[in-house]
Amino acid sequence: MTKRILIVGGGYVGLYTALKLQRKLRGPLKRGEYKITVVEPESYMTYQPFLPEAAAGNLEPRHVVVPLRKVLKRCEVITGRVTGIEQAAKTATVQVTATEFREISYEVLVVAVGSISRTLPIPGLAEHGVGFKTVEEAILLRNQVLGHLDRAAATLDPEERRRSLTFVVVGGGFAGVEALAEMEDMTKDALKLYPELTDKPRWVMVEATEKILPEVGPELGVYTVERLRERGIEVYLNTRLESAEKCHIVLSNGESFDAATLVWTAGVKPHPLLQKTDLPLDDKGRLKATAELTVEGHPLVFAAGDNAAVPDLTKPGEFTAPNAQHAVRQASTLAGNVHAALHGKGLKPYKHAYAGSVASLGLHKGVAQIYGVKLRGLPAWLMHRTYHLSRVPTFNRKVRVALDWTLALFFRRDLVALGALQHPYEEFELATGQRKAS
Repeated sequence: MTKRILIVGGGYVGLYTALKLQRKLRGPLKRGEYKITVVEPESYMTYQPFLPEAAAGNLEPRHVVVPLRKVLKRCEVITGRVTGIEQAAKTATVQVTATEFREISYEVLVVAVGSISRTLPIPGLAEHGVGFKTVEEAILLRNQVLGHLDRAAATLDPEERRRSLTFVVVGGGFAGVEALAEMEDMTKDALKLYPELTDKPRWVMVEATEKILPEVGPELGVYTVERLRERGIEVYLNTRLESAEKCHIVLSNGESFDAATLVWTAGVKPHPLLQKTDLPLDDKGRLKATAELTVEGHPLVFAAGDNAAVPDLTKPGEFTAPNAQHAVRQASTLAGNVHAALHGKGLKPYKHAYAGSVASLGLHKGVAQIYGVKLRGLPAWLMHRTYHLSRVPTFNRKVRVALDWTLALFFRRDLVALGALQHPYEEFELATGQRKAS
């Protein structure tokens, strides 16, 4: 009888676990002893550290995603959403269409659904905000920013022009800082094509705590704030977004102004699927994991990444940080432990000392702290690119990313807004006089 290994999620942990398992179990998979099934709502894995560059036009968006079926050739890939897991019965419910659900049984379970954006009940946020966790959001933001430059250049209304040229990013972590820095760089290039625009774009960063980029340390965090402010970017620390109704931004420090673009990157929370399982969760809604990356009380259920509270053996009493560095390394240990469990061998604990962090602040600018060594400016930017090029999955994607960067040395980035992609039926509706059902 074929034993199924079910991997829920095709992100960092899901993809890397499946890749390693299909190599380790190559013979048994051919003989039909095991079957690896990966369930993911999208048909690809997104390498999120490259989203800021994709949004700014430095990278082709298709090159920051990895097609699951192309790289997981010995796995079964189901494009669908797991809506519930019943470990007692060893079954998972998968929604594959709006009306079709499948029940999938398994022998071994790997939960790798990651996290989603953590939002707050702020008036106007749901209506006017955009996140920055997916390639679709990155493309939307790019089109929105360039589209607002077009609008500002065309309008004769000074208030509309100011609103269109005001961009707000909430959240001072990696996603927020890198997205803001890359997009601000892009708008500087774009403005060369708008000689009629004499008003400068206004970029605002809002961070609820007293520092940004805490992962790179306080010294580099202060350096980052100083460099951003030198570029004319307004950075508000210890400040919260209070309201965004009708595109009117109200901050806790008393500032208020209109802004047509609002980007929300203020943290993440565990995936809501975890609440629809019979597996143990901690007070933050994460799966309770052991150092061997099994779920407590369930030796054949494994978890890693953002959705798991994994003990940090290098810092007793703490948990590993929810970042790509740990996720990729945990996936390697997890795959080895799944293989060991299937063959009755002992499991290895996950132990990795955090190597450091790198962040881009736009073209040729960055900060980095690697094993205690602090880098700024061009060296940090080069370290950022080198590190992430080495980590993006598959040789195919590494080559495509490297080629994009090489071409950028000789040609200016494309600065075209394809906002119509968000409304693909509009032209045909105009022709037919009818509105298509969404």
